[in-house]
Amino acid sequence: MSSALETLHRDFGGDIIEPGAAQYASVRSSVLVPGSPAYVLRPKDVPDVQAAVRFAAAAGLPLSVRGGGHAFAGFGTNDDGIVIDLGNLATVELTGGHRVRIGGGATWGQVAAVLAPHGLAISSGDTKSVGVGGLTLSGGIGWKVRKYGLALDSVLEAEVVTAAGDVVRAKAGEHPDLFWAIRGGGGNFGIVTAFEFAAHPTTDVFYGRITFPASEVTAVLHGWADHLRTAPEELTSIASFANPFAGGPDAPVEIHVVFDGDDAALAARAIDPIRGLGTVLDDDVALTPYEDTLVDGVTPPPGIRLVTRSAFVDGASVPDVLRILAEVGAAPGSPFIALRSVGGAVARVPADATAYAHRRAELMFATTVAGPAPVVAAVGPALEGIWHRLTPHVSGAYANFLASATDDDVAAVYPAGTRQRLAAVKRRYDPGNLFTGNHNIRPL
Repeated sequence: MSSALETLHRDFGGDIIEPGAAQYASVRSSVLVPGSPAYVLRPKDVPDVQAAVRFAAAAGLPLSVRGGGHAFAGFGTNDDGIVIDLGNLATVELTGGHRVRIGGGATWGQVAAVLAPHGLAISSGDTKSVGVGGLTLSGGIGWKVRKYGLALDSVLEAEVVTAAGDVVRAKAGEHPDLFWAIRGGGGNFGIVTAFEFAAHPTTDVFYGRITFPASEVTAVLHGWADHLRTAPEELTSIASFANPFAGGPDAPVEIHVVFDGDDAALAARAIDPIRGLGTVLDDDVALTPYEDTLVDGVTPPPGIRLVTRSAFVDGASVPDVLRILAEVGAAPGSPFIALRSVGGAVARVPADATAYAHRRAELMFATTVAGPAPVVAAVGPALEGIWHRLTPHVSGAYANFLASATDDDVAAVYPAGTRQRLAAVKRRYDPGNLFTGNHNIRPL
């Protein structure tokens, strides 16, 4: 260990932060999960990342890689291990045409701010402070998903530091197996220090929220899902209800929409059927710069845990799932429930083109429970009961909306065929399974 530290201090030009240092309190934890790592390494360039990876391999300590640090499962920190924090690798630059090079530590808010003056955007998530790397490597479902696909569908290539400390370029014609794997396989195969994305031209968009009484949840949900099935792909939407901070079972049903275009007549044609689903309590949909559809992330107070679980729903199962969720949301103590429309451009990509395995789903939904650890533990049995009811009607899981990383979670994120193929790629690029801070694929 002393030899590894000596080598690190010689080869690493960034910050090495240990317990007791002035900066330690601000870097020890990720956004949602506390941690107490032995070392937080903040590289300033790619050679620093290489040195950090080699140190982690030599030290034999748990390794976490942090981009934005928003993983519900706390992948951006650990106890008594090493954290490689990519926050200094956050450049965003146009490199010609609509091609954009983005550092592995950048956030989507930074990306949107750089692209907006050029009238460009990338299909991403919906939160400014979420990291480009974490979101993209496991999917990327956001406000442009039905028109332009997942965030990972816009990736052209990636610069990756492997477990051996080597730098490789992954793209269609170079390390194609790695390029396939990082688009959906999470951080299993190395550290992405830079992405090359294809951006697309964007206008302002129609963005906002339409709310309905909680008593109308069943009709609103079924009508919403029916409409999204045939709505233009410019329309992406989220339905949420049973918000414990807005009344729980009595909280309004919120339908959030983005129409990807600035034509008021076309937007009204796409959104008005939603307005007609029930008694509208509020409607603030308005023409908005795309950059402003990304919201600030929320950091929970100390001691508050978030337990999030997700699944996908195919078209045939939508009525049963909506019926169950509406019943759950009307009961005291319900988790917060949010459903996202997918399909469209996501479904047009061949199922085996990337390691993201849920191309044919019509909806993705998540349940979230928040509170101090004893409160979360107390609702655990009831939450398991809810998911027991849902299990016959849902499949898989969306890795970015999971607060755990058990073997069952990994099996849900990656069906057997995908998992087998990922394990073969893992064997080539990380045979010792150095990168375990993820929904881990063990080497074949």
